[in-house]
Amino acid sequence: MSTLDASPGQVGLLGTLSTIAFLVVGLPAGAWVDRMRRRRVQVAADLARAVLLGSVPVAWWLDRLTLPQLYVVVLLTGVGTVFFDVAAQSFLPHVVGRPALVAANSRLAGVDAVNQVAGRSVGGVLVQAVTAPLAVGVNALTYLWSAACLLRIRRPEPPPVRRPDAHLGREMAEGLRFVLRHPLLRPIAAAGALTNFSVQLSVTMLPVLFVRELGLSAGVLGLYLATGGLGVFLGTAVARRIGRDLGYGRAMWMVGMVSAPAKLLIPLLDRGPMLWVAAAAWLLSTLQVGINNVLQVSLRQRATPDALLDRMNATMRFLLTGAVAAGAAAAGLLGELVGVRAALWVGAVGLALVWVPAYLSPLRTLRELPDQANLDPEGGR
Repeated sequence: MSTLDASPGQVGLLGTLSTIAFLVVGLPAGAWVDRMRRRRVQVAADLARAVLLGSVPVAWWLDRLTLPQLYVVVLLTGVGTVFFDVAAQSFLPHVVGRPALVAANSRLAGVDAVNQVAGRSVGGVLVQAVTAPLAVGVNALTYLWSAACLLRIRRPEPPPVRRPDAHLGREMAEGLRFVLRHPLLRPIAAAGALTNFSVQLSVTMLPVLFVRELGLSAGVLGLYLATGGLGVFLGTAVARRIGRDLGYGRAMWMVGMVSAPAKLLIPLLDRGPMLWVAAAAWLLSTLQVGINNVLQVSLRQRATPDALLDRMNATMRFLLTGAVAAGAAAAGLLGELVGVRAALWVGAVGLALVWVPAYLSPLRTLRELPDQANLDPEGGR
């Protein structure tokens, strides 16, 4: 943002616009995608994002780049991401088949974890080497590559079922009710929301603690946060085996319960040995996040009929993104009112309790991933 001499408030607005689309169009996106072929939605979203991001280096080259343009690009790119993500999670069961979902989700989540760590590093190098606008242009090319890969998928996709009485509001409400009343999806939504809230609260406060209160360098902070990316990657790598050995539902609470004491070490972060102790605790916390990302998404896809997949995924995205926004807001409020460490304690306690919703539900004894067709009313098999 130094290219346009943006203020901290303007940078913050850009960050808000990048996620607000999930809250504004998240629920209707599920109903809309239900009416369309999912691969076409993904390709269209990729092409739209490529054009939007590609406009940035073009405007910069013409000396026409402005903050209002960036606001529009970030907001509309977020809308494209909403549609792509909803369609992608619904398209995957069709491409790989429901029995292979855990393996497929493990690979996808692992790649995403690597991208979260390596992508930021590569992005920083690109910004330094070719300037920020041109780095955005490189990002635009990645969306073109994604669209090209999707077009290579040859498996025919069945046409969407178009109901004559379709109504957007009713369909959105149906998706919301399905998630909140489902004996397996409801605790997954609760655990995911608590995880997102707690992680966001923690990562918002950690830079303040590292740099302002402990006087540590941004490089040390980056290494600490990188352990989180490593933890997620390791979690995705072992998720399939953990689910198979412990039971797919049982793993969601067993891993969380066993690792809960370690999470309470995170707020004790300080210079010296406690820095390493807190880093190890952060690694264990994010390892559980990686395991749950794979198992929970796989269970969601297995337990939901095709006709409701898009609306279920959109509802989950809406709830989980809302939790991220709430975590960021709570971090600022708690940091101002009771201090940075107190805010970190709230986040740590939340992370220590994410296993409770699964334990208090039918997931407590669930060993195999369910098929929607043979779920009984209580969510068992």
